[in-house]
Amino acid sequence: MRVALRHGVRLLFLLPALLVVVGGPRVNGAPASANRHLLVVLDGLRPDDVTPQLMPNLYALGRQGVVFESHHSVFPTVTRVNASSIATGTYPGTHGLMGNSVFFPQVDARRFLDTADRTNLVTIDTAVQGHLLTTRTLSEILQASGRKVLAVGSGSTGATYLLNHKLAGGAILHTSYAMPQALSSELRSRFGEAPPAGTPNDARNRRAVDLFLDFGLKKIDPAVTMMWLSDPDTTAHEHGVGHPITIDALKRLDGEIKRLQDGLRAAGMLDSYNIWVTSDHGFSTHTAGVNLASVVRPFAGTLPDGSPRIVTGGGMVYVRDHDRAVVSAIVKVLQRTPGVGAIFTAAAAPGEMYGQVAGTLSFDAVRWNHPRSPEILISDDWTDAKNAHGYAGTTASSGVAGHGSSSPFDIHATFIAAGPDLKQHAVVRSPTGNVDFAPTFLQLLGVDIPASMQGRVLEEAMRAGPEPASVQMQPMLVSVSNADGTYTLTAVFSSVESHRGSHRYFDYTKVERR
Repeated sequence: MRVALRHGVRLLFLLPALLVVVGGPRVNGAPASANRHLLVVLDGLRPDDVTPQLMPNLYALGRQGVVFESHHSVFPTVTRVNASSIATGTYPGTHGLMGNSVFFPQVDARRFLDTADRTNLVTIDTAVQGHLLTTRTLSEILQASGRKVLAVGSGSTGATYLLNHKLAGGAILHTSYAMPQALSSELRSRFGEAPPAGTPNDARNRRAVDLFLDFGLKKIDPAVTMMWLSDPDTTAHEHGVGHPITIDALKRLDGEIKRLQDGLRAAGMLDSYNIWVTSDHGFSTHTAGVNLASVVRPFAGTLPDGSPRIVTGGGMVYVRDHDRAVVSAIVKVLQRTPGVGAIFTAAAAPGEMYGQVAGTLSFDAVRWNHPRSPEILISDDWTDAKNAHGYAGTTASSGVAGHGSSSPFDIHATFIAAGPDLKQHAVVRSPTGNVDFAPTFLQLLGVDIPASMQGRVLEEAMRAGPEPASVQMQPMLVSVSNADGTYTLTAVFSSVESHRGSHRYFDYTKVERR
């Protein structure tokens, strides 16, 4: 065991570096496969939801192909952050979509904007001259090689939009809108008006599957389809993890997995499709939350233009005059506040794991450092307690249930895949993440992976790749404390090396107070 001490920070490398390099370059630039890809995101699906009793079709798909046991959501563990990471193969520090709600003072200097609403995203994109996401998307890269990406969705208009917001020769088919706009009237005439949302949201989920099978598959002819189905998230937010209505939503969702397979089979295309099923994040039961606006109120004020000095939302605190003394004072209050978990600030020095304020981790540690970042990011504290339905994982947040924290129950996501390019009856225990889909698709399609992409190629899952057991990971623990030792924050990471560099995955944090 190697221990490094610096400025009160402990870095513990818990295992020796027994790493096998994966993710090698393509040979001679030739396409590895002519097969196509269907990525199905089941919003908020916990790995322990995938059982033979609750989701027999998805469970069987995993036993047929590959089950990934250590899959990671991008932090913050919220939907639109992960949609952007899936679309770009990058972390928020590169793509610039910082949360489910975001602050753009050039649009509104007084409040956060909800990215669930596509209208807000379009407004932001206009205000920042087309740089809603500050890196290239999978769609743009594939368009250059003459291929198309199709985005299909039943959840928020914003999440589906982020999967292919520049269209790039492809299309967006949402249950309530379509892009290009010319497709809207055709879809309405064929499928009618969108059904009402519900919990379960099976009517809209079913419509999304229909849009893909009965329209997008042949009309768009996509090389990659990214389909976002809104359950169990929609239902679990209202009813809770493990509630009978949420369980019903899971069973109905599993039926859509079967319909996708049956539909591809009927079209004679199942044998040429790799099906990847994942979730954007996990889910936790909520307990009482922290009122962040109340915590920062003593530091409030106005700027010379009359706009607020401090704006909060989504666990973020913008101190708009960048007063470091105020930032430090707010952090000290947060460290004393029960229910506040991990706290992140700008790195003390570029690339450092610890933040500018004692007892904080850096934005760089979780790849969240961007010109759009605020001064402070917090995560709700968590426990492994079980709820009334026997599901472990609680977070100190308002509402019935949700996600967003650095709890392992929110970070640990589902990932199952099967298809002609993938191994059969395999289990991958090395860490993977939502940033890995885009580079993996490019590798399999024979397209060069741009240097901007931070994910790795999941070669251990491929038929011609290394055995999964040969790929080792190296855990790392980082621990920081405030000046008087009353608040200690510990973060756990795991890493894998590839030909594209080192890939560090964020596992979870834990906070201790005394």
